[in-house]
Amino acid sequence: MTESSTPNVTVREYLAEVSSRLDALALDAENGGFDAAIDLMVDAIDSGCVIQAFGTGHSEAFAMEIAGRAGGLIPTNKIALRDIVIRGSQNADILTGSSLERDPAVVDELFSVSTINPGDLFMIASNSGVNGSIVGLALLAKSHGHKVIAVTSLEHTMRVEPKHPSGKRLSEIADVVIDNRAPFGDSTLELLGGVPVGAVSSITAAFIAQLLTIGTARAIALTGKTPPLYISANIPGGDDHNRSLEDLYKNKIRRSA
Repeated sequence: MTESSTPNVTVREYLAEVSSRLDALALDAENGGFDAAIDLMVDAIDSGCVIQAFGTGHSEAFAMEIAGRAGGLIPTNKIALRDIVIRGSQNADILTGSSLERDPAVVDELFSVSTINPGDLFMIASNSGVNGSIVGLALLAKSHGHKVIAVTSLEHTMRVEPKHPSGKRLSEIADVVIDNRAPFGDSTLELLGGVPVGAVSSITAAFIAQLLTIGTARAIALTGKTPPLYISANIPGGDDHNRSLEDLYKNKIRRSA
């Protein structure tokens, strides 16, 4: 095989790695593997509460899939580490590098500057499930009586040491755990020389987020109620539709650029 033909083979190999994982997640959902998480989401919405989504690094993409997007649930918030700069007391310099997501000390201020009310549900995504801010926020949420759903790689998290002083992993704290099926190291392929490539956790996490959203909306619709869903702001009437539903959650949800 010539070097010029290798990329085409790699594309197909990567597609197979991604597709097999999406198929497995779809089967999980069909077999009721997501039902416990969906039940918690429906209960929160039925109670007038909000779903709080959090992830750091590339796992922030999961929170963006859950909160504030077209086709997504309106009673949702995205919590981000930069909130302690935008709304808190920290200087922007603290956002440099990856040390912040490993620091368990940031979660108290992060929690305090977030729009959180009793009964809110936390959905926390982390491929490794061991960094200090991830574990710290999960523990803090639990200490305040909140339910927690975790989306993490069980293969990866069980092969690395926790970085939080508690010695716990996200998967050991959450009420419901969903395996994103990413492999250890989040790479599915190797190039010549053993170079790892082909991360999948962002793709599988986005798929999980959409399956949970669809499942929750369907469960609400089956009760005869209209699921509180965003429609695209880029279609006629989109802004008016979204604003009218957002008004039902005044002081409970917050949207930012």
